[in-house]
Amino acid sequence: MPDFAYTARDLTGSKVSGMIAAGSQREALALLTKQSLFPMEVRDPLPKLAAGKSRKVKPLLIANMFSQLSGLLRSGVPLLRSLNVLREQTSHSGLKSILSDVHDQVEEGSTLAEAMAHHPRAFGEMSISMIRAGGEGAFLEDALDRVSEFTEKQQDLKSRTIGAMAYPLFLGFFGSLIVTFLIVFFVPKFADMFGRMRQKGELPFLTDWLLNFSEFLNHWWWLGAGAIVALFFFAKGRLQTPEGRIFRDRVLIKLPIVGHIFLSLSVSRFCRVLGTLLHNGVPILKALEISGGATGNKVLSGAINQAAENISAGESLAKPLASSGHFPRNVCEMISVAEESNNLENVLTNISDDLDKRTWRQLDLAVRLLEPLMLLILAGVVLLVAIALLLPVMKMSTSI
Repeated sequence: MPDFAYTARDLTGSKVSGMIAAGSQREALALLTKQSLFPMEVRDPLPKLAAGKSRKVKPLLIANMFSQLSGLLRSGVPLLRSLNVLREQTSHSGLKSILSDVHDQVEEGSTLAEAMAHHPRAFGEMSISMIRAGGEGAFLEDALDRVSEFTEKQQDLKSRTIGAMAYPLFLGFFGSLIVTFLIVFFVPKFADMFGRMRQKGELPFLTDWLLNFSEFLNHWWWLGAGAIVALFFFAKGRLQTPEGRIFRDRVLIKLPIVGHIFLSLSVSRFCRVLGTLLHNGVPILKALEISGGATGNKVLSGAINQAAENISAGESLAKPLASSGHFPRNVCEMISVAEESNNLENVLTNISDDLDKRTWRQLDLAVRLLEPLMLLILAGVVLLVAIALLLPVMKMSTSI
């Protein structure tokens, strides 16, 4: 049972403050009245969160909360009591505050989906739509289980992708540091040795270019750093515009080797979200709107929105997806057959599972190829520096 902070006056008119355990704010008021106290203020000591101002909570923590809430409801525990149990047992302050706010809103008459919609940083639109459909269709427990399972799968794929890319990124970062150290601190030591050849114009082009580049980094590094920072913020600003995001997403899916991986990941998310929403009774137009945003790719989202317009006009889903040219042909064929057999939600989930497996194999292969490729590039740059420094030495030896 939660504790409420109160401020009241006793029979003598003196102000008293303290904490009282009660199931709700209304019950706390009643208990204070029974104690011959006149309540002035009764509040939950946990901070209230304004709509849209909630803290971001880790997806796995949210998935675990959904699973526990489903288990409590299946066991016959009422919703308010279930939310209260979850609030008391969680050790995460952000989630505790969110659950407290959701509990109070449900107690005041809001549905679970409406209460969660006030915290978009913790509960995504897909989760809220599925929970709303589950509440309206009397299958809330199943909807919560599916949201939990989907969240866990998405987080697992994200973690595996980040883990696979960690070593290549680490290798590239430290390789860049080594090359920069060579050019900035090691190469300048040869400038005096090659000074006479440089004055006579006898220095090889590669060596002369390397020495000039080294001098630039030593004396004008701030200019280069400023240009890189300015370019970064300019590109960041441009990519945040609608046109820039479309350009970025189009380039990502067209990149050699990794472009197909980005495309498969986005299509997989679309199929899984759409299949899960349809399975839980969400209307197809609303499901397409949510799943289009879940792709994380503006180019695919535009194709999905166009497909939604065609469906409103009475056409199928597979045809506009195929005509967009962004969805794999085999995926469109399976969607077309699923529509004819009225088994779209199950087929979409199967497509997503298959795409995830194939994407992981492709990602693993790409990472395996990327590691030796980065080593070769690093070795090539170091070899180029060594050749540039050895060419004048060999030329001087020949002259002698």
